[in-house]
Amino acid sequence: MKPVTTVFELSKILKLSPSTISRALKNHPDIAPETRQKVLELAQKLDYQPNLFAVGLRTSNTRELAVIVPNLTGFFYDSFITAVEREASILGYSLFILLSGDDPIIEAANLRVCKQRKVEGIFVCITPHTEDLSPFQRLQKLDLPIIFFDKVPSQNGFIKVCVADDQAALIAAEELIRARRKKILSLFGDMHMSISKRRYDTFTNVFEKNGLQEQLIINIATTSESARELVLHAFQEPDRPDAIFCMSDEILIGVMKAIQMIGLSIPDEVAVISISNGFFPKLYHPEITYVETSGQKLGFLAFTRMMGYVNGDTTEQELTIESVLVKGGSL
Repeated sequence: MKPVTTVFELSKILKLSPSTISRALKNHPDIAPETRQKVLELAQKLDYQPNLFAVGLRTSNTRELAVIVPNLTGFFYDSFITAVEREASILGYSLFILLSGDDPIIEAANLRVCKQRKVEGIFVCITPHTEDLSPFQRLQKLDLPIIFFDKVPSQNGFIKVCVADDQAALIAAEELIRARRKKILSLFGDMHMSISKRRYDTFTNVFEKNGLQEQLIINIATTSESARELVLHAFQEPDRPDAIFCMSDEILIGVMKAIQMIGLSIPDEVAVISISNGFFPKLYHPEITYVETSGQKLGFLAFTRMMGYVNGDTTEQELTIESVLVKGGSL
């Protein structure tokens, strides 16, 4: 790899002090125009780039934001990060990505790394097992902005940016009722997460209000593999489901694998509807009907709220993005 040009190398070549080089690069008025010109020409020739991290340590302004996510295996977090990075780069920020692996111990370690790097803000999607929020609270007391997104704490006292979980579950439930499906295998995620509980409560309440709660078969699928196994088991029973509701893309992947293994026809033998970021439903034929929960839209909203926080608006609030039904051929 090509060696990095430093202020000291410029100083040695031009036989000027490092402080003179530094001030010339910053267009300091004390530096003579001809000296400044020589420094700038050499810097350009040698492709000099300032060490922004070192500058940040001196000024307590790193222009770096951190994003902590469980993984990068799905397109939701990819699209969220892409949206945040697009907005951040316009304002001169860079992103530092950390993975928790859904492990609260790793999550806490990631927070310590963020503190050490003196990042200017943190976006975090918490793990299903995060119970101790004191590490986040300590950072907030140090005036470090934290925006929770997607999977957020149920406790008050934080800024949260979420998809409209209630609305998404409501739309999906109403579509299944309109489709006149009689036995619906409904797969939800980890109930320790507020996102799962909200979707579960709203979804089941819609059927209860319509006197149709007996049509639901409720199961918990924390991985795509567990979703696959639940579907395979359900279709070994004499009274098979005629529809499947998937709370997330991860669950949808497992469900579709099982459907393909069994050889079921969609929607004739089984209907499918999912809450989704929108990428995976379009991979199948027919395309899966889904309620859109956009990672990209969430990223734009989260970044806007982060900039508000950075500029002094620390108001505790929960913001949501609208959920939209996208019809495919699976109902």
